[in-house]
Amino acid sequence: MQPSPPVKPTLLTIAWPIFIEQTLRILIGTVDTFMVSHVSDGAVAALGVANQFVVLALICFNFIGIGASVVITHHVGANDRVGAEKIVTTAIAVNTWIGLLASAVTFLFAAPLLRLMQLPPDLMVYARPFLVLMGGTLFLEAMNTAIGASLRAHGYTRDAMVVTVVQNALNIAGNCVLLFGLFGCPKLGVTGVAISSVISRAVASIALWILLDRRLKLMLRLRDFFDLRLDRIKRILHIGLPAAGEHMSYWVSLMVITSFAARLGEGSLATMTYTQQVQRLVILFSIALGLGTEILIGRLVGAGEFEEAYREVLKSVRTGLLIATVGILLVAAAAPRLLGLFSHDPAIIAGGTLLLWMSIAYEPGRVFNIVIINALRATGDARFPVQIAACSQWFFSVPLSWFLGVTMHWGLPGIWLAMMIEEWFRGLIMYRRWKRRDWLKYAHRSREQVAGDTLPLVPKA
Repeated sequence: MQPSPPVKPTLLTIAWPIFIEQTLRILIGTVDTFMVSHVSDGAVAALGVANQFVVLALICFNFIGIGASVVITHHVGANDRVGAEKIVTTAIAVNTWIGLLASAVTFLFAAPLLRLMQLPPDLMVYARPFLVLMGGTLFLEAMNTAIGASLRAHGYTRDAMVVTVVQNALNIAGNCVLLFGLFGCPKLGVTGVAISSVISRAVASIALWILLDRRLKLMLRLRDFFDLRLDRIKRILHIGLPAAGEHMSYWVSLMVITSFAARLGEGSLATMTYTQQVQRLVILFSIALGLGTEILIGRLVGAGEFEEAYREVLKSVRTGLLIATVGILLVAAAAPRLLGLFSHDPAIIAGGTLLLWMSIAYEPGRVFNIVIINALRATGDARFPVQIAACSQWFFSVPLSWFLGVTMHWGLPGIWLAMMIEEWFRGLIMYRRWKRRDWLKYAHRSREQVAGDTLPLVPKA
């Protein structure tokens, strides 16, 4: 039986399921934070620090997922089903091995990693069990990432959305039972949250494997996990490694900046954690547009439609700026109530409200980075974003955050201001890159890699 034909995409049909999926993924973390806030603000701070390592591992998994997704869209755009299947198989196998390594490291070295983040000793009782459980099962998330990326690249964004709905429902139900001790179960606190997350993650993995078989008629055998063809891996890594470098640079720099907030005290760390949870409600719009744009541009590049790709990205940026501005205005206006869901401390609510009002100038700058960097990556122009990110974040954002937040004693507002300036600086550079069409030579090269010597390479201008 042949696999279902790839879905003919538009930005809207691709983006809206991604938005819901990403909203629910973020909601998993937000619900965890909300429920743990009923334990104590210290438990929330511990959860926030431990999650930094989980997020860092997810970035490592995503670099295979991102690279594979782009390469798959090139094959799909060129109507090369066999080539797309080979990339899917390679991506899942490679990510599984990376996930097993990440699971081993976080499981065995949870305590030293947390001490490295300057976590106060009294919070270790919350963070360590959480990181051991979540970290020890990261290999499941690694497989989920690769399978989900493969389905989205083929146009099946709704499937990934449905799986996330089920995962989210299971996570919430598990939290209620294990965190609060419902139905006679013991109250396990933060450990219960981790157990619930692991169970829902395992169920999601099973569902994605089933969908892989039903949608793409593809089921990996044991030998496929050892048949790692270097030429396919190199094509994935050509896109994925720079993407990983850019994401990792951002998150590691954020971890360093989070350690600055930790130096300001437990209250500042909790304020930053809560504010970031609320702020992500707006970031999701940009993420959905960015991922949708990446899939669409990848297909257009595979088909040689370069001029159409140029126009689509500019349209996505305009849409993203409008949505992000309206979204952050609404969130800032409702900030006291939203933050009040997490904490009743007036200082935390006031501090978080100020940061969200400052984010009105922050989020539009983020749109340029998320949307255009995804588009550049889809054309094959993947190294430029990471080069700019490394310079901008480590020679600008991190030192400026330390200077304004710690040295100048401006606290979290100073840190927020530093990150905002860096976001706009980098975003405008990305916009200039796209407008100048510096990515065209990479798009031609990507098209040639898919077509080889068998197809006429006449791009449609």
